[in-house]
Amino acid sequence: MTVFGIEAKASYSWTGDVAGKVWVSGASYDRRGMDNAVTANGGANTTYVDDDFTTTAYDIGVSLTSGNLGLVAYYYEADGAGVTTNLLGGHGVQRVNATTLKKRESDGGYIQATYVIPTGTKLGIAYGESNLDEASGETGTELLKSNERWTVGAYHPLTKHLNLVAEYNRAEAEAHGGNDAESDSLSLGAILFF
Repeated sequence: MTVFGIEAKASYSWTGDVAGKVWVSGASYDRRGMDNAVTANGGANTTYVDDDFTTTAYDIGVSLTSGNLGLVAYYYEADGAGVTTNLLGGHGVQRVNATTLKKRESDGGYIQATYVIPTGTKLGIAYGESNLDEASGETGTELLKSNERWTVGAYHPLTKHLNLVAEYNRAEAEAHGGNDAESDSLSLGAILFF
């Protein structure tokens, strides 16, 4: 498989009582010679065809800080990229027949708020979500439909380079066919900055 593409990014930062940064980026890739298996006659005949199609994606985000309060918001949208590994695997497209692919749309993002209390400990809460739509005409696949996660955390600086961390995460995943999964986790540890 050969991938040709173009990527662009722009960002702007400022300081003051309300400091922050905004950014936007986009990309378009021509995917050529992607081998896809096409099986016919109950699996007796399998052929491989080369497909060409274009993957597009963009994202936008903003980060704001005022005193001890921090806010972040981020959003992305893509067509033909999937949600696991960009440009690898088949989640970005769905085969219709030996010569036709239909692209799947994906989107998602996250929001986060943090606040530093007088002890220097940063408290935070975040929510993130990613979604993958079925292609036109698809029904009941077991592909990922959505992933969601809530995180609540506390981060305390012991030194300039070492933070203690405590986080609680709640994650939920749902497939288009109706299957779903949930998990809860608690993490305790440290982050070393160098």
